[in-house]
Amino acid sequence: MGITTYQAAKSASPIIEAHFKNLINNALSKGELELAKAPNHQVIEEIINAAFWASLRKEEGNSPKISIAFLSPEQAEQPLLFGAKLPLSVAVLTKLAPGVERAGIHLGVWEENGLLYIWGTTLQIPNYCFVLDVSEPGLIVVKHRRLQGFGKYTNVAVLKGDEIKLINKDYGHFTECPSFITALLNIDAPCSYNDGVNVLIQLAVSMRAHQHGGLLLVVPPQSSLWKRSIVHPLQYPIYPTFGSLATLLSEDQQEHAKPFWQTELRNEVENIAGLTAVDGATVIGRDHHLHTFGAKIVRSNDTTTVEKILFLEPLMDTEPIVKFIGEIGGTRHFAAAQFVYDQHDALAMVASQDGHFTVFNWSPSMEMVQAYRIDTLLM
Repeated sequence: MGITTYQAAKSASPIIEAHFKNLINNALSKGELELAKAPNHQVIEEIINAAFWASLRKEEGNSPKISIAFLSPEQAEQPLLFGAKLPLSVAVLTKLAPGVERAGIHLGVWEENGLLYIWGTTLQIPNYCFVLDVSEPGLIVVKHRRLQGFGKYTNVAVLKGDEIKLINKDYGHFTECPSFITALLNIDAPCSYNDGVNVLIQLAVSMRAHQHGGLLLVVPPQSSLWKRSIVHPLQYPIYPTFGSLATLLSEDQQEHAKPFWQTELRNEVENIAGLTAVDGATVIGRDHHLHTFGAKIVRSNDTTTVEKILFLEPLMDTEPIVKFIGEIGGTRHFAAAQFVYDQHDALAMVASQDGHFTVFNWSPSMEMVQAYRIDTLLM
């Protein structure tokens, strides 16, 4: 193995190794098949080291965007094989980056005689396969494919410069953690591409990607109580409610595996997520019917102003902490917290222009609003 000059790689790799070994061993004990091989810490360290330094270079004026998967060519489905094995080096990664920057393309990396090499590319990888993504200079995200293979990959660690953020799945075991977040943490994750929770994850990823900031309110179906917390008249009412996304999700299960159906779903997700960039809140029911966008949130007449929230970030070495609402964000965060404070059965999702993403829900046991900072789960 090569010499590691990125010290965060050396610090994080043993913990990441333990995570993948436990993950795969638990799956094997439950009878799961066709699982990826867990990389050891030396392999993880070298992959992170090479990817980090490559991310700081440029090819034709552009920073590399790379996804690396640790698997043998035999484990990949219809792999694109290079005629010669290429060394896993900073120079090679930088040169290859423009050709593999599209979403869903992974550079395949494997080990032979103690050396790591790049063998080609693949679109399909096995369950729990180690994946490393570079989407911007100095930012490394380690993740794995979900057991069911649907939706966003599960993040394990985020490294940026000398900062290491390790995901703590224990936060998902809090009794009042939203199912949206337990799915991101891969706890009782949805097994269907069209699962309602999975669709919320796709909406969150899209909201964060448009980089304009946004606020999405998820309210109970067949209820109008949420209107008590919205300024009337609505600036952009949708009547009748827009149900194209709901219609897609209700289609026969056999349709869901077809590329055309999945493309239609992504388009509908992008359509609704795009509206969250408009100033104000977008309101959608849990039945996926769109009610309005650009709505202004107001405190209900029978409640008080929210002041404190319970702030949670699902990372190692962090604890839930009570904060004043002004400590975690600006106008959108205050509006989201106030809405959930008034509407206990609602969920509020806030995307910030700086990349932060916060989910608000009500905690009956604490009798206060919870704010989960989850941008590390969405990268």
